[in-house]
Amino acid sequence: MPKGIYKHKIKHGMYGTKIYSRWDAMKARCLNKNSKFFKHYGGRGITICKEWLKFENFYKDMGNCPQGKSLDRIDNNGNYYKENCRWATQEEQCNNMRKNHLLTYKNKTQTIAQWSRELGIGYSTIWSRIKYGWEVEKALSIKK
Repeated sequence: MPKGIYKHKIKHGMYGTKIYSRWDAMKARCLNKNSKFFKHYGGRGITICKEWLKFENFYKDMGNCPQGKSLDRIDNNGNYYKENCRWATQEEQCNNMRKNHLLTYKNKTQTIAQWSRELGIGYSTIWSRIKYGWEVEKALSIKK
């Protein structure tokens, strides 16, 4: 290999790994205006902390991506930095989306999907009840 070419790819030896791909995708979402996901991230002001622009720092903070998990921002309106990121399952990711409707019932706040699973009431039943103006207490307490 000619001297200097691809030097950045061998600096840490992680190029092409799952964790490197996750980091690279995060950067694309936030920094690359040509990314199909940019409008949902960088386009709405989501940034990456300065330290994480260097792969080694991201890797030091987050470690390897556990099997079945992907990078998630705890506050999905917040930026990418150590205290706001975690490795999450697909279910955790789905429960942490901007478009979710959160309902508080008996001092507990969850998404409609979480309430549906917990109470055994269909998602569309709960959604319809709320949409048509039912109080949360009534929408989540009637099983039929």
